[in-house]
Amino acid sequence: MSNEFRELLKKVGSGQHTKKDLTRSEASKAMEMMLTQQATPAQIGAFMIAHRIKRPTGIELAGMLDGYDHLGTKMSSSFNFKHPVRVLGIPYDGRSRTAPISPITALMLATVEIPVIMHGGARMPTKYGLPLLEIWQGLGLDFRHISLAKIEAIFEQTNFAFFYTPLHFPLTQDLVSYREQIGKRPPLATVELVWSPYQGEAHILSGYVHPPTAKMIEDAFRVRGNKFYTLVKGLEGSIDLRLSQTTIVAVNSTTNSEEIEYLKLNPRNYDFPREEVSLESTATFLSQMETVLEGKSSPLMSAAIWNGGFYLWHCGICVDLETGLTMAENLLKTKKLLAKLKQIKSLLNA
Repeated sequence: MSNEFRELLKKVGSGQHTKKDLTRSEASKAMEMMLTQQATPAQIGAFMIAHRIKRPTGIELAGMLDGYDHLGTKMSSSFNFKHPVRVLGIPYDGRSRTAPISPITALMLATVEIPVIMHGGARMPTKYGLPLLEIWQGLGLDFRHISLAKIEAIFEQTNFAFFYTPLHFPLTQDLVSYREQIGKRPPLATVELVWSPYQGEAHILSGYVHPPTAKMIEDAFRVRGNKFYTLVKGLEGSIDLRLSQTTIVAVNSTTNSEEIEYLKLNPRNYDFPREEVSLESTATFLSQMETVLEGKSSPLMSAAIWNGGFYLWHCGICVDLETGLTMAENLLKTKKLLAKLKQIKSLLNA
């Protein structure tokens, strides 16, 4: 048993009236001791559920991210890109109700030379939803055994990278079983949403579900000095904009972390359908996605244009949202995204 970890556990798990928040350095230490298994299984499980009940603060989230940064492998930042790197933060436990659009968005941004990094692993408890890994596998891209050096080479040539966490940051895998055993998402799931596997400064795009989570992330970024980020109240905690209702987006794109702009994106103002695309099965979804990449009519086409148009505008490629929507439709219907996918596949399989 770790007596040092025991004291940290006592602070967060002492009950409603006597609990105490961890300092940034204490949260970092707790994260590192869990990742390296210096804490016992009983201590790790107790910490995860106690911290979830207490609810982490922005300071604690900042410290946990520090722990990730200290122990985790990261991609090199020695690239000469035309635009800032975007890191797309998607829940690691995947999707179960609605069709994921972010892989199409990532291909679209890479096509217009916006460098994009996605990260994650295999199916994750407790949701066990469709993860990014299986989507890319279904499209012919298998990143499970690709070295970091090769990922970086592909990134430099194509503006796209998928960081397979179990291979490049294996310490995180030792904590996966605890999620199943406690039956709830631990605060670790929020760390994954906003962690960047890139050494340099990047614009982090992260999804969230509950407004307090967005406030916690904003506080953590303020403490850590993250200057550029976007938080999206998207589908199932992702960055995918909704078709069924207005999506709230918080943007910080200046060196002043206090200047956050809030956008309300209503698809009805642009005559999009009002229903989300259901995730019927992995096979059906992959077939729909392939149809979209071929530039043909598909249930995913409207969602792909709505999301792509916004992110083209948001990343500075287009002067306004209307222009972004037109450009997104053109990129899809002229098969530019399919060409990008084939380029990545060729380099990955070389």
